[in-house]
Amino acid sequence: MARQLWFLRHGEAEPHGTSAGDTARPLTQRGEEQSRLAGRALAALGCTFAHAFTSPKVRARETARLAVVPLGVEVVEHPPLAAGFSRADALELVALLDDADGRLLVVGHEPDFSQVVHDLTGARVDFKKGGVAAVRLEGSTGGELITLLRPRELAAIAAPG
Repeated sequence: MARQLWFLRHGEAEPHGTSAGDTARPLTQRGEEQSRLAGRALAALGCTFAHAFTSPKVRARETARLAVVPLGVEVVEHPPLAAGFSRADALELVALLDDADGRLLVVGHEPDFSQVVHDLTGARVDFKKGGVAAVRLEGSTGGELITLLRPRELAAIAAPG
């Protein structure tokens, strides 16, 4: 398998301009459901993660709580995921993997995630709220986009039976 970096964009959040500032915007009911479905889909796909990190922003923390914690992995807040998360930041986290075949998950935001995926793979992705992407890392410099799932695809994977 090779090292893999999985990205989960937070679910739909309350709009800008509500009483909460940007860092405190919570998920909407739809965002909560997107997050639960993402977690169920990851479980259905047999995904296990050695480490999981989240942006400290409320909407990302809530997404991690609903999607990732049920997978049995501890989620650690990682401030660079709040804004400006970069290829270098991603590779620094991947270096934490003890196993050459490990998976790491990050929960965060756009436009950072699509930029990091592009910087690692050359692929241009349309990263929907509540969506998932995965990159298989090749060496220490780049990788290949191996998964891109939109919320409706995650819902289909998560559906029972």
